[in-house]
Amino acid sequence: MSEVSSRLELPYLLPSQAQKHVTHNEALQRLDGLVQLTLMSFDADTPPGSPNDGDAHFVGSSPTGAWLGQAGMLAIWDNTNWTFTAPLAGWLAWDVGNQAFVVFDGSSWQDLPVILENVSGIGIQSTSDATNRLSVSSDASLFSHAGAGHQFKINKASAGDTASLLYQSNWTGHAEIGLAGDTDLSIKTSANGSTWFESLRFESGTGLVTGQAVQNAADDVTPGRLMRTDYGYSRGNVVGTVSETAGLPTGAMIERASTANGTYIRFADGTQICTYTGTLAYDAANRLEYSWTYPAAFAAGSTPAISTNLINEYGATPGPDEFGLFGGRFGGAGMPETMVDIRLYRMSGATNFLAGDTLQFSATAIGRWF
Repeated sequence: MSEVSSRLELPYLLPSQAQKHVTHNEALQRLDGLVQLTLMSFDADTPPGSPNDGDAHFVGSSPTGAWLGQAGMLAIWDNTNWTFTAPLAGWLAWDVGNQAFVVFDGSSWQDLPVILENVSGIGIQSTSDATNRLSVSSDASLFSHAGAGHQFKINKASAGDTASLLYQSNWTGHAEIGLAGDTDLSIKTSANGSTWFESLRFESGTGLVTGQAVQNAADDVTPGRLMRTDYGYSRGNVVGTVSETAGLPTGAMIERASTANGTYIRFADGTQICTYTGTLAYDAANRLEYSWTYPAAFAAGSTPAISTNLINEYGATPGPDEFGLFGGRFGGAGMPETMVDIRLYRMSGATNFLAGDTLQFSATAIGRWF
């Protein structure tokens, strides 16, 4: 049977041993030095000049003086001499210099491993709970890269669940950003934490934006709302194709185009103006005429207002003082919204028009396109 224990090398009391108290006290002294081990230094080669009773050091690789030949041993001062013990893998010690626990791995002392896998909660200057399993109380939190970039991920189990950031003031929610009950990104706001407004919603399927902060109709002029491009006007749609639905503009503000029958301008409010410059030709002895088909039709069933002017009063057989009515006759083809007959009459008893007589004119038609 060995005279010392296998791990701490504590001396055993033997049968018929004299002065057993000496052996017992030696064992107690070793226990006092090794149990709740506290190390004053690590890898030290020179013994301290004035050690305190019970001070323990881990001897370095090139010891001198009283530690000579004791490399890698624990040196414990018993108020008279240094005693030496070889540490075993797994021994724990308190590092006085760094105020931290260390563990011996068989050759050196290492920081005590911190196990963070599958812990029930972590509180940093705070207390975690069943819902907030990570709780941090700090002036700021930093998440940096471990390479080129960094992503902060919030995952949810299904589309109907919530993955969001909730912003609070004095523990009352006032803003929330994230996926709240679906896969669209929404930004919500609240004055009291109970009544919420969905200010913006970015649809995941289209990328388009809706919400309380966006116009919900072409006639929506609620102060503070963002204008939708399809409801408002900018450089891109001031001039273009006008259109409407139920009287509300759905296209550009102004539409302008020219055809062989003249030029037309349409406005988003429904106003249409058509203009044309042409030539009146002989139709009968008492008149010159031109049938004008508008470059763009007016609203069905409507009758536009027509104004005409002669560009040059000289060019026909009768003189200018012999001209009479100069205007338009609707319904030349039964469709006043699409055409008008422009006629110039001679006065009664005046010189007749002759075949080949012509006069230039300009005409303007004003009405509505819807």
